[in-house]
Amino acid sequence: MKKIYITGGAGYVGSRLVPKLLDKGFKVTVLDLMIYGEDVLPNHKNLNKIKGDIRDIDLLNKTMSNHSILIHLACISNDPSFELNPSLGKSINLDAFEPLVQSSLKANINHFIYASSSSVYGIKNEKNVTEDMKLEPLTDYSKFKGDCEKILNKYKSDNFITTTIRPSTVCGYAKRQRLDLVVNILTNHAYHNREIKVFGGEQLRPNIHIEDMVDSYLAVIDADVKTINGEIFNVGFKNQSVNELASDVKSIIGEDIKIINTETNDNRSYHVSSQKIKDVLNFETKFTVRDAVKDLKKAFENKILIDTFENEMFFNIKRMNKLKLK
Repeated sequence: MKKIYITGGAGYVGSRLVPKLLDKGFKVTVLDLMIYGEDVLPNHKNLNKIKGDIRDIDLLNKTMSNHSILIHLACISNDPSFELNPSLGKSINLDAFEPLVQSSLKANINHFIYASSSSVYGIKNEKNVTEDMKLEPLTDYSKFKGDCEKILNKYKSDNFITTTIRPSTVCGYAKRQRLDLVVNILTNHAYHNREIKVFGGEQLRPNIHIEDMVDSYLAVIDADVKTINGEIFNVGFKNQSVNELASDVKSIIGEDIKIINTETNDNRSYHVSSQKIKDVLNFETKFTVRDAVKDLKKAFENKILIDTFENEMFFNIKRMNKLKLK
């Protein structure tokens, strides 16, 4: 039975990924600061939850041996959270990365999977933005993601398989819910306020349903190592404009939803091609943005998600502000 070590496994994606890995018979260790609680993960005989910091090298060295795969999800996510405390962001997202890779080698991990971001490309005019294009990150968050990709690539060998995933923006329901991502924000406002504010509208935003995001990691875990060593894969559903996202939300939440367009000077437009992961791993997304909206609507209706504007647990920045993370 393969053992998988996941940093940041009690976050948004991790809270959907870990149960799925357990269902598939893997033994899983999660190392996480647990700032959104440990109960976002199940209690399971094959799950070891460790409350700790990826910057704690001794803890890594103590807990990592006997695992064959490491999935590195831990980071200060997205630009606004990063900008709240740039030195914290740098220490977790960049400075801790190479020591983590070195600890993985020492522990004889033989496959390191890194969660990067499709924001590393910056703004491109090309219709299809593919993995071999030049990285032109616009923020420190994106720049450090790209820097870590390069660091990881240096360590690639036949005994240390490295794979990088560049996800689009994730959407949908999870036990550790985020309501500070574009589709989730629009859905929250539509359901509770019956209106959505769209700033600009023509900018493209690639998204991916959280279930597809999780399945992309499974596809990489199951792949023949020769096809994934040193490889980078974009993972996204499709590139839709913010206006299209808003109308998808309206179609699920209700025709009474008012969409208010306002001008913006933030015209960043992102679009990525996910053809490579389809060609190499035969991986295709199964879920749509509308599916993500339906899942969130159900969670609102069933009062699984309540106090959805004030509860800091749904917003990275609010939670980090409250805890004054260092």
